[in-house]
Amino acid sequence: MDTHADKQPRIPSASYAEGRLARAFTTALTHADPATRARAGERVRGWRQVLAGMADGTLRVGSRTPVRGLPAWVTPEVLHGGFATGTARAGGPLLPYEAEAARRAGVPEDREALFAHCLTEKGLAELWALLDGTRYEVTVPEEAALLTVAWLVRAGETGAALELVREISPFAGTLRFVPRPSANPAPATGAVHRRTVAQAGAALARRGPKDAVETQREALRVWRPFADDLLRHWLETAGPDHRALDREPGDGWHARGAALLDRYRLLAREHTRCRGHRDPKGNLGILRGALEETAAGRPLDARRLGLLRHAVASMVRKRGLPGSERHTAVRSAQAAQAAPPSHHDLARLVADRLSALPQDAGAADPDALLTPVTGAEERRSGLPAGTAVPPAVRRVVERTRSAPLPVLVELGVVPSAEVLAELVPQLVAAETAGAYRDAPLRALMAAHYRAFRNRRSLLLLDLERQVRPEELPWVRAVSAQHRSDACVRDSAHATLRHLAEVAVDGFPGTLLPNPLVRELAVLARRAGLDAPLVEELAADIFMGTFSPKFAAAAAVAGELLEGSLYERYYGIDYAAVRVLSEQGSRRPAFRGSGARHAPDFAALCHERAGVRASGGSGGVAGDGAVIEQAQILTTHNLAVLVHRVGAAPASGWAELALRCFAAVCRLTDRARHERRPLGTVKDAAYAWRQMLFHLSLCDAATAAGALARLPEVAVRHPAPVAARLAPALAGLRLVADGGSFAADGTADAGRARRLTGWTTTGEHWLCGDRDRSARA
Repeated sequence: MDTHADKQPRIPSASYAEGRLARAFTTALTHADPATRARAGERVRGWRQVLAGMADGTLRVGSRTPVRGLPAWVTPEVLHGGFATGTARAGGPLLPYEAEAARRAGVPEDREALFAHCLTEKGLAELWALLDGTRYEVTVPEEAALLTVAWLVRAGETGAALELVREISPFAGTLRFVPRPSANPAPATGAVHRRTVAQAGAALARRGPKDAVETQREALRVWRPFADDLLRHWLETAGPDHRALDREPGDGWHARGAALLDRYRLLAREHTRCRGHRDPKGNLGILRGALEETAAGRPLDARRLGLLRHAVASMVRKRGLPGSERHTAVRSAQAAQAAPPSHHDLARLVADRLSALPQDAGAADPDALLTPVTGAEERRSGLPAGTAVPPAVRRVVERTRSAPLPVLVELGVVPSAEVLAELVPQLVAAETAGAYRDAPLRALMAAHYRAFRNRRSLLLLDLERQVRPEELPWVRAVSAQHRSDACVRDSAHATLRHLAEVAVDGFPGTLLPNPLVRELAVLARRAGLDAPLVEELAADIFMGTFSPKFAAAAAVAGELLEGSLYERYYGIDYAAVRVLSEQGSRRPAFRGSGARHAPDFAALCHERAGVRASGGSGGVAGDGAVIEQAQILTTHNLAVLVHRVGAAPASGWAELALRCFAAVCRLTDRARHERRPLGTVKDAAYAWRQMLFHLSLCDAATAAGALARLPEVAVRHPAPVAARLAPALAGLRLVADGGSFAADGTADAGRARRLTGWTTTGEHWLCGDRDRSARA
């Protein structure tokens, strides 16, 4: 049922692209970091291409084939917002590995010659060796094409191989179909990781010194000791009360002063971070300036002498005499503070440790990479043995941990549903590839799926859907090798249920992000389940309509929740929703530009939101309210995951409800301090809705116990939180006791309210007690 894209924009204009171009141009000119300026320069190039293509008609924004002359299967370069630039990601100049492959083959260094070589006996043998050893990388889907040809030839599927070559050969001169050789076999598929070892190593190697930290280190290591030496020098001329120049300097005093000034000039050339020593009004500047005068043979005037005596006295008063117990304790503490090696030096050491591991996978035991500096490393790097790796470096390495998904969630390596969505394609790739009978083909299809999931979504019109992996020519060519028996379906179902439970249990109160919904939908199709999973829609590009799967998802929610607290709280008639869905499934589909619509479901959402159904022209707030009603009716996938997939989180429904309410309290508190809190209010409404869903799956006694504990959770947060949520809690108690809201979502003269995230009537009531500083 997952047949439509999540992007539903209005007709796009060039103004968005122009705005992004201006932002990128400003960054490219003004940013302090050269790497950031370079990346911004690439975005400038891309947005200029977008505008030029829109102007001359070579780009069709909103189409599945946005670039004239390129079929849908070609991976386009896509910028923020889903705009294609007109460039293929597998295009551009030859990469070094392609040039090296051409040199080894003895053919010209161009893609067409290299493509032809790969179809020779020698070229196929090279591809077969890569297949069997899995020593290759697929970074864009096109790099799997020639490996698929080679597999088909060896499998005796000559006709399929020839057909695939015929389809892709028109692009042989422009697109990169040759795989990248790798020094290491493909990674194992039983575990997942956030970052590869190579990515972590590169991140650590890029770390430079932090100006503030290194400036402080220079002050403590260089300028404080030098200031002490200057003070000692002047104290040689002081009497009992530490008044400088109260007595004549001794023998050699002037010579030692000249040496101090020479040393100062050397230090100032070598250590340039600190500026304080150059300040003529600072203590060090006063002492040095006075010494320069005496070294030049000039007597100190009354003003300079007074400044000198005041500086010496204040330095002694603040820390004691140099060498005294108090002064020594201060300087010892400062030396200890400056002694540890810089974080960037330790980062480079850990990056060196990472370089010894396979680079294209995660690390099975990152803890072994985070031990203190060893004696051998001290001899090589000069870093003191026993120095611990700082937390900032540890966090980078921890992200390479390769382990089962629940372990990463428990350890905090996966801190959010969005990060979870980044990892899930690794598991789905393994699950999808597991349906292929041949081991080398399984490894190839897993690598291809991971590369395909790096393909950025296009901005599409009229509910068109994004290109799927199975639409690519090389995947179609081996589709006969893909099993769909009960064993494959059961395995996909088990993985789907496991991922659903990890997401719901690990991140309660959080909307499932679209990339995660997409992967769950892939598994649902593999499992043969009728599981209509729906995306989150963006209010600013909503066109006022929904695809039929939204109505189907609402019907599934009704099967689970009819008569529940959830249905009564939101004033839903799930029996009517089910009838509406059944009528819609029997009615011939309404099609606009090739996409199916569900007009009855859209009309219901508009009616519930109190927004006129007029093609998405109710403004962002009105469209957001309509979308929210669709999320309420469908439970945004929770009912489908529980009722059709069978997800049953280990924490239990009551515990999840309490954790959702804790998220509501946390978000409500955050909203009080924000100048633009409506996004946070919307998130709080998501968490509230999920709390109601979980409560509705509890038995009556368990639900009553959880409801009784909600005030206890609220009082753990700042007092204004409980006060602001009081109307929502009153409304929940009202419904739980058998009451209901009026048509405007209130009861008891406004003291009880239904909590939703969007409003079209001004400031949301949940924001009424925001701090003045947030409103300023």
